[in-house]
Amino acid sequence: MLAGLSLRVLRTLASTKGKSGVSLRQEILEHPFLLSKLAEILGDRESSHGLKQLAAEILKNLAMDRNTSEDIGHIGLIIRSLMREFLSRDASSSTNSNHLLQKIAGQALAMLAMESANNCLIMLMEPGYVFIKELTTLIHDERNKYTAASMLWNMCEQARTELNNSDLRELSYTLREVLEGIMNAEGAELEVLIGLSSQICIVIPENFVRELEHGQIKEKIVKRLVNALNANKRPSAHCPSIRRVIVQHGIYLMEFNSCYANDFRKCGMVEALSMAEVTPSRAENYRGEMLHPPGEQCGFRHLTEQ
Repeated sequence: MLAGLSLRVLRTLASTKGKSGVSLRQEILEHPFLLSKLAEILGDRESSHGLKQLAAEILKNLAMDRNTSEDIGHIGLIIRSLMREFLSRDASSSTNSNHLLQKIAGQALAMLAMESANNCLIMLMEPGYVFIKELTTLIHDERNKYTAASMLWNMCEQARTELNNSDLRELSYTLREVLEGIMNAEGAELEVLIGLSSQICIVIPENFVRELEHGQIKEKIVKRLVNALNANKRPSAHCPSIRRVIVQHGIYLMEFNSCYANDFRKCGMVEALSMAEVTPSRAENYRGEMLHPPGEQCGFRHLTEQ
């Protein structure tokens, strides 16, 4: 009872937003045994689902700060335990409490993977799992689809050089599901799928373009990206990076095949970029333009975040 109450208080404090939240999380982490205690709760098979859920949620909130995320990753038992709960076969066909623990564990892993090459490598190399295959399987599970997609996005971005041929095949197999998801998703879910799609485009560009061409969905995807950019003319806290990932996706496609510049131009990407320019956000600040006329190397000029 006391342990549960203490963890609930910690969860509330760790989820505080703004500058005060950053300060609170730093103060929480000054406790020398906190992370090891959370690892112990997660790693103990006798711990209740309720305590594990609270521990995972605290870790998810603490991982919002990049330095803290790295510190958490250094405790191998934490990532190992979170992976066990997220990838558990029992969780997908069991009670609501199992589903909730799986969901929170996945969210914690996704937060730990974000912009952290070290944490991504730890997950990728964890014995007993073929992690990329596990994630591509979960892409087909509506409950875990976007969490798995977020992790795959970060795996491709942060641990690209460590992906083997088997991993690349799994990414290729899941590409159609990702592209179909882009056509239907909105908001934060759309941002995640476009982010993943853009990374797959970098990792296996030939397969990506082949899927667009042979699946006869090239025009649909190009239009969808342009329409999504038009629909997000103003920055949103719900999906702050969606405009950036859309522009990046266009860049990656045109860097691989300059002919895509004509497709984007025909669908109104230049006009969409012009509108985006007048509403920059603090999270992203970019300028896009067509660089060269048809027949030459084409692309968007992407200005890095300022």
